[in-house]
Amino acid sequence: MQHLETLHIAGHEEVVVCRDDQTGLQAIIAIHDTTLGPAVGGTRMRPYPDRESALADVLRLSRAMTYKAAAAELDFGGGKAVILGDPQRDKSEALLRSFGRFVDRFGGRFMTGEDVGTTAADMEIAARETPHVVYPRDELRDKWQTGFLTAYGVLHGIRCCARTALGSERLEGVAVALQGVGKVGEELARMLAADGARVAVADLDERRAAEVAARYGAQLIAPDRVSDAEAEVFAPCALGGVLNDQTIPRLRCRIVAGAANNQLEHDRHGAELWRRGILYAPDYVINAGGLISALYEMALADRQTVMARTAGIEARLRLVFDRSHRDAIPTNEAADRLVEERLRAARERSRPTATP
Repeated sequence: MQHLETLHIAGHEEVVVCRDDQTGLQAIIAIHDTTLGPAVGGTRMRPYPDRESALADVLRLSRAMTYKAAAAELDFGGGKAVILGDPQRDKSEALLRSFGRFVDRFGGRFMTGEDVGTTAADMEIAARETPHVVYPRDELRDKWQTGFLTAYGVLHGIRCCARTALGSERLEGVAVALQGVGKVGEELARMLAADGARVAVADLDERRAAEVAARYGAQLIAPDRVSDAEAEVFAPCALGGVLNDQTIPRLRCRIVAGAANNQLEHDRHGAELWRRGILYAPDYVINAGGLISALYEMALADRQTVMARTAGIEARLRLVFDRSHRDAIPTNEAADRLVEERLRAARERSRPTATP
């Protein structure tokens, strides 16, 4: 039997807890804001220690999706889903189809796809129960995954950062310490190596990190030492909260630019990076390639358009850095202001006109 519990969370339009006793599904779906369009966000599956941890994660991630879509100039709102469980042990066809039925209850107000702990194949299973799940078609799956598009956008973002902080967008010889070599991190390592960067990689899965390092000629770093790496660029590509009171004093880089969501443990850590003279690429601006790829999967744009819009992350970051410089504010605050101006303008346009 399926159970649905609605939570009333200030600042979010709708948050529901989904439970299916038969399949063991426990999930939370959060819709943050639909001012610009239907809420879009991936489905993450993790062995959260408790429901409170999962709720905190989905609330942060759904808000970030609103900002990511607005910063990327997409007509989407922000949402996110999390499934509580070990993706290696607890995932099943029945569980994924049950999740798809919960997504379908929103009638298109929430659209989802793969994320950490889920795959395109998982989303294809969930899509048997709802049309509101997107995933790459079979013939494109090897070359057109969200990981590739996300990494492609991050690469362009790193080039913008290098031009701003190092004086040139050329990455040949630039040292990059890359934290996390999952679906996005490995793609980024490959692209950086092809650009001539000196790449070092770290991952909690040290065997995988060693394989990636060997594949692309990268240096291997212990996962607990990556924050100390002497490199021009630190690229967080794992989970969030990695820029905090403990790690920021250890950084020896000039740029932080990576694919992870919610990299700042708190907003004040963006100010701390700025105070130290470290250029920070706001995560929801630089990592928007995966979201932009949904335009193709939803048949709203062709591949050439999606690639061009993802490459446009470089120009959008330039706007953030220019605003930061002009107003003398941290880059994360500059990005937030640009997004909030767009949302405010959209709300003004949608407000009913008073009749005389």
